[in-house]
Amino acid sequence: MPSQESLGERIRNLRLRRNLSQAQLAWPELSDSYVSLIESGKRTPAPSMVALLARKLDCSVAYLTTGVTEEAMTGLQETLRYAQMALQNGEANEARTCFTEVLAHPALADLPELALEARSGYALALEATGALEEAVAELRASAELTSPQADPDRWAELHIALSRCLREHGDLAASIHAGEKALEQLTEGGGQWSDAMVMLGATTLGAYYYRGDLAYATQLAQALVERAETIGSPRALMAVYWNAAFVAESRGEFETALKLAERAIALLGEEDDPRNLSRLRTAYALFLMTAHPERADQAREILLKAERELDASSASTVDMAWCVTIEAQAELTLGHPVEAAALARRATELLQETAGLAIARAYAVLGEACGRLGRREDFVAALSKAVEYLENMGAHRPAASTWFDLAELFGAAGQPEGQKAAFQRALSCMDL
Repeated sequence: MPSQESLGERIRNLRLRRNLSQAQLAWPELSDSYVSLIESGKRTPAPSMVALLARKLDCSVAYLTTGVTEEAMTGLQETLRYAQMALQNGEANEARTCFTEVLAHPALADLPELALEARSGYALALEATGALEEAVAELRASAELTSPQADPDRWAELHIALSRCLREHGDLAASIHAGEKALEQLTEGGGQWSDAMVMLGATTLGAYYYRGDLAYATQLAQALVERAETIGSPRALMAVYWNAAFVAESRGEFETALKLAERAIALLGEEDDPRNLSRLRTAYALFLMTAHPERADQAREILLKAERELDASSASTVDMAWCVTIEAQAELTLGHPVEAAALARRATELLQETAGLAIARAYAVLGEACGRLGRREDFVAALSKAVEYLENMGAHRPAASTWFDLAELFGAAGQPEGQKAAFQRALSCMDL
């Protein structure tokens, strides 16, 4: 338990336990009257004076300022480090338990820096286990513990995670708002852009891409590439090339998407970031398949490697489900609809209640596999589910594409009314 004493009371009690008078504690640097004023709470010593008194009283500065003992502090720090390592190694549930233990410790109220580390780590553990709503709440609470002025890089990192979690949960408008608002607060004072700021912009770019705002996404991608190339850091360039590759792919520029993804992988290879490297491999495999369907075997091998890496990293269930869904697409490209349906079904089970683009895409692939297998009812059910998720998250262009697929199916099945309704929904999604 942290002490309920004030700083002055802790100094007085320690002095008495060591059988020191105020004059003895003060000599030779301070006056006994100054020590008396501190002990009575009438003076607040500067940090340098607290450090001096801590040396004289043979205790830690942390204990004097917070009342948290060395033993308690060491225990908290060790548990926090273990939680961070567990998360990094893919043991998300273990990490979640350990972060919870740290957050429940009564001493944490007096340790704001440690509290921020624990709360933000807990949020990432929640994301990794698929608890996206809870992760969003924790990330917002974490952001309240700092500011863009006090720690701009951490502020940006928290909002990168917040924007990402909102996007994965299917709230694209909130994802964009969170990213843009945070970036606005970071840049309102002027000055140079940092890695973290570019990466925050790239995360926001991803949300625009998923929503289908390709014209704006293209402009934003170009602006961020210029920023990243000016900074010249591998991480900033990687983040922008990665998201710009998706924009290029959605515009039908498949070779450009492939080249951008290759650049991003080369840059990320210089960093120790297994989660993002495996996620980027997944994206690269998708672009490779799209640009060169004849290389689907190679894409599948890349995906299997990415899946193994994701399993051993801090990746979320959304990351894993996305990889498995792209594996299902590879199986479809290779002419294996049975295997594709099994993988797509596994992806939907991984995502459970997650209502984002990942589950929509998993259902779309499942639907295509069922169509190839002649299971018409399952085809319609899966694609209808995909469209429902897409429309709810405001992903209008992907929703329109899926409605067109359904229209083709209804036409092939001799159901003109269903075909007409599907075409109308597709045009509605495109504001036509």
